[in-house]
Amino acid sequence: MIENVTIIGSGPAGLTAAIYCGRDNFNPLLITGIEDGGQLELTTNVENFPAFPEGVLGPDLMERMHKHAEKFGARFKNDYVTDIEIDTQPIRIHTSQETIETRSVIIATGSSAKWLGIPSEKKFIGRGVSSCATCDAPFFKEKDVAVVGGGDTAMEDSLYLTSFAKSVTIIHRKNRFRASRIMQERVLSNPKVSVIWNSEVIEIKGDKVVTSVVIRTDGRKETTEKEINGLFIAIGHKPNTDFVKGKLPLNELGYIITRDEVMTEYEGVFVAGDVADPRYKQAITAAGSGCKAALRVRQYMQEHS
Repeated sequence: MIENVTIIGSGPAGLTAAIYCGRDNFNPLLITGIEDGGQLELTTNVENFPAFPEGVLGPDLMERMHKHAEKFGARFKNDYVTDIEIDTQPIRIHTSQETIETRSVIIATGSSAKWLGIPSEKKFIGRGVSSCATCDAPFFKEKDVAVVGGGDTAMEDSLYLTSFAKSVTIIHRKNRFRASRIMQERVLSNPKVSVIWNSEVIEIKGDKVVTSVVIRTDGRKETTEKEINGLFIAIGHKPNTDFVKGKLPLNELGYIITRDEVMTEYEGVFVAGDVADPRYKQAITAAGSGCKAALRVRQYMQEHS
């Protein structure tokens, strides 16, 4: 059996594409990937997704989108892609379990936040630990928060947080930032921001939510503990593009380079969401690009029917 369209990824981009492709009677197959539901599965209350004025829990939003796609005939396969042959027709997608042949494919594998990797971190994700200041800053009005990182993302997150938080402490493992000079100047001149240099977070403490972090400076044995209400990890994102390396063009950060937003140079191969978006990383922008990719699939299928 040759599929009409196969969607790789089950975040907002992939599920939106599945809804549109389903409504066009393409009977899309969606491969969920390792992170079923994408990064919103790690988010608590989402307040900036349209039509939810009271907010919606990230996992609940993804479940609604999943059911919406199912309603229009989308089929789901709990598997992940190991390789893809995009210079053939039909396109061949190799998963951990089988090889799928498809007339078109939408790559919507997203990106994954880089985490500190300490044992206590996972426990507090969504309970004071966040990788998205744009998403979660409003929950920390008049609170004391910390940001880990030293690049432009850390600077942008810190400045954004100052609009809500009482104080923002940047914890950086080196003695200088790697961010652009203008971003450094904006951050260091902000009275709400302080910096702890040459330091790293080695433990996150709390009961139900974060209450403090343990910090080690310059590799010393002695540590200090700082009371905070929230910890934002801003050490970057890694696009999930390992399986297309050497097949599709990637930028220096590993994101897929597209043309006309969701197109590639290969027939029937389309891209949607954070896997090609190093800048915005929002659920609504990912969903929008999933819509665009699905509409391009419709056009492609009409031209090649």
